[in-house]
Amino acid sequence: MSDIADVTRGRLVFGGDYNPEQWPREVWREDVELMRRAGVNLVTVGVFSWARLEPTPGARDFGWLDEVLDLLHAGGIAVDLATPTASPPPWLGHRHPETLPVDADGRRLLYGSRNQFCPSSPIYRRHALSLATDLAERYGGHPALAMWHVDNELCEVCHCDVSAAHFRHWLRSRYGDDLAALNEAWHTVFWSQRYSDWAEIMPPRRAPYLINPAQQLDFRRFSSAALLECFEVQRDVLRAATPDIPITTNFLGLDAPLDYRALAEREDVVSHDWYPDPTNPAAHEMSGLGFDLMRSLAGGPWFLMEGATSAVNWRRRNAAKAPGQLRAESLHAVARGADAVCFFQWRASRAGAEKYHSGMVPHAGPDSRIFREVCELGAELAELHEVVDAEVECEAALVLDWDSWWAVRLDAHPTADIDVLGRLRGFHAALTRLGVAVDVVAPDADLSAYRLVIAPSLYLVTDDAAANLTSFVARGGTLVLGYFSGIVDEHDHIRLGGYPAPFREALGLRIEEFDPLPEGETVRCSSTLLGGFEARDWLEELRPEGAEVVAEVAEGRRAGRPVVLRHEFGTGTAWYVATEPDPTALAALTRQVCTDAGVTGVLDGLPAGVTATRRGRVLFVINHGPDPASVELPACVDLLRGGRCAGRTELAGFGVLALVGE
Repeated sequence: MSDIADVTRGRLVFGGDYNPEQWPREVWREDVELMRRAGVNLVTVGVFSWARLEPTPGARDFGWLDEVLDLLHAGGIAVDLATPTASPPPWLGHRHPETLPVDADGRRLLYGSRNQFCPSSPIYRRHALSLATDLAERYGGHPALAMWHVDNELCEVCHCDVSAAHFRHWLRSRYGDDLAALNEAWHTVFWSQRYSDWAEIMPPRRAPYLINPAQQLDFRRFSSAALLECFEVQRDVLRAATPDIPITTNFLGLDAPLDYRALAEREDVVSHDWYPDPTNPAAHEMSGLGFDLMRSLAGGPWFLMEGATSAVNWRRRNAAKAPGQLRAESLHAVARGADAVCFFQWRASRAGAEKYHSGMVPHAGPDSRIFREVCELGAELAELHEVVDAEVECEAALVLDWDSWWAVRLDAHPTADIDVLGRLRGFHAALTRLGVAVDVVAPDADLSAYRLVIAPSLYLVTDDAAANLTSFVARGGTLVLGYFSGIVDEHDHIRLGGYPAPFREALGLRIEEFDPLPEGETVRCSSTLLGGFEARDWLEELRPEGAEVVAEVAEGRRAGRPVVLRHEFGTGTAWYVATEPDPTALAALTRQVCTDAGVTGVLDGLPAGVTATRRGRVLFVINHGPDPASVELPACVDLLRGGRCAGRTELAGFGVLALVGE
């Protein structure tokens, strides 16, 4: 696997999506000069250029791209060259409508937008691969080429007949061509769903009532696998032509269109698109979770491939970022392991669906606040070469599993309101408030490097993963497990004998019944350790079997029900959280489990909206809000603005410190 250092070359990468095909040739030279002024050292080119590169079937128009790459190279700017296969040209859909995607209602979606392809279509794949092959042959030796960018934000799902055939092929491979094994896995004895021939099996399209959940889960797995295939066939062509050039594709924010962990294992550079809402005072919490996930998937540095310099175009109301907010968000990514800060896009479009999406060069041109902030950011990133390739060391980990995430979203559960990301964010925010860095790992990962592991939502778990987490506790680790975890196996079959069957011994308890609370209802809880608190969303009828009750419902018909329990198991400790505590209680709980596990943060006593993360020897302290905040600092020097810091220090709104010890 190629090293990310092949692209960074000892400096933080700074740039964005560059779409010169949207602009007349005379703008290109100005673009390069402005990029140099801003400190840009890498741009992504060609993401949506298929119709320009192949205006008619089999034609090739590379002349304009030759000129652009030559101009960029002459200006000292490297290129992340994309295969433009995320948005096929109209001629493909017009001539081959079978390449267009079909939704779950059986409606074929047309061209005139983007992402209008069926990932399983052999015709789409043939045309996409042909263009990728020609790009590799023509530009593999170009001196500007620093990285390949395959497709864009892979997320497509299709329910057409071609996809149905591909789904059946995938199922036959998964179940060893054994239809009986599939019937067992899908529990088709329920509702007379038994299949007698592979040809009977279809994608989960619209039906009169609830669709088989195991079928839906396998279709999510298949759809992820189909997208991985689309990536891999292009990757293999590019790698054969240019074995020393790293390859990436950008993840679509924090979502579950495909298994990011599986994709990360197949690319050289993990890259991420992220657009926090500038009006949300807690947006940095989800940003931090996303950034930590990307670093964990990469096993080290990663690339922020897309962000917005100011407003986006797709929210109901698209607010501009406040002065300094762009800087704080960008350096937050760097603090959590990003070796690149890039934006969509370089120059704001003058027409089209994204014309109101901000750019590094806005409609107002370079004489603008946005461009001045872009230049200032570029200059600061150039000074932070010390953090390039540096690690963020973690003693704590959060568990996220894509199969479980897909499964918990299925129909007919005790509640439809289990928010996997929200529950992860709650614990992540509490850890961040303590200055504790965290990795985001799979349930079957090697956990030997961690003292504390928190699994807020792990509805589906395999035998091996359950054994891995249980063994972690037995060997001396501290595990926190959230409610509705350990409920089903990999086929979405209930694990019988009392919930959560694979964790009952480690947790020292048995759950007989779920009792989700009505929307908006809370219960008052009492705890000597955590204090009194409100809880919402979920309760359970459970009984301890060796576990200590840490908190219980204080009043009403459910009074006395345990909601937080602790159990010594082997040489470690397992905690169970059977409800959704309010943020204050969750913070107290998190502090307690960190104390039990011997996990300490880089700075404690952080005010709300301020984060502290150590990357290598640099401590980043960031104020994510518009108002000043006061923090207590050790004696150190700020790499960004110079000067010494020590003791109680005021951090301006959206202020950032990059500190090293004296």
